[in-house]
Amino acid sequence: MAALQQTPITFQSRSPPSTQIIVSPTAKLSFSGGLRLPKFTVRAPSKKLSRGGRGGGVLGAKMVDSPAESYAVALCDVAKSNGTLETTAADLEKIEKVFTEESVFDFFANPIMSDEKKREVIAEIAKSSELQPHVVNFLNILVDMDRIELIKEIVQEFELVYNKLTDTELAVVTSVVKLESQHLAQIAKGVQRLTGAKNVRIKTVLDPSLVAGFTIRYGDSGSKMIDMSVKKQLDDIAAQLDIGDLQLAV
Repeated sequence: MAALQQTPITFQSRSPPSTQIIVSPTAKLSFSGGLRLPKFTVRAPSKKLSRGGRGGGVLGAKMVDSPAESYAVALCDVAKSNGTLETTAADLEKIEKVFTEESVFDFFANPIMSDEKKREVIAEIAKSSELQPHVVNFLNILVDMDRIELIKEIVQEFELVYNKLTDTELAVVTSVVKLESQHLAQIAKGVQRLTGAKNVRIKTVLDPSLVAGFTIRYGDSGSKMIDMSVKKQLDDIAAQLDIGDLQLAV
């Protein structure tokens, strides 16, 4: 099974082009102690036009399609208005890593668990991950509105909005072993040449089934793919010989 590595790398282009790689720190979590956070309220999102046009808003006049997108757009609006778009994106990467753990997600999705207990755990996550106050407030809002189970979808929607605002292309690189930073930088430059994007963000995934090599997915919802894996080569050979799947002896 593929394992998602939450150490995204940002490649920012300049003229002449140069490479800047930023590796987000890995959060170390400790669910002990307690940190009291203030309670916040927010109107429940509904399918409507997001704030835009001459009045601002990160997406302009656009129909919001889902509660997750509505929350993501609202958070992006706040981050853009207070000049913390980059750090907010980094905070959501930390949150994504936390909620990737099944036990954590199940805890927050459990309707029997009290909101107070959930806020206590959010306080611990905030302290361990050094989240910004408005991001912590946002998580507490999701608890108050019984929407915390949407956090994974919200993170994905936020990423889409962030990428659009910053002219950033997301590329997911899947490999058998962790690739070195210089190799990821070269991949980022290649994706930039192919897409013309101002910035390229790399996310890495480990997948032993590839045997060796790597794949790169980019474009809308990962619609484009460059496959340089040994598995792809074996599949091509098998298809040409019409002998089914080939496997390497281990």
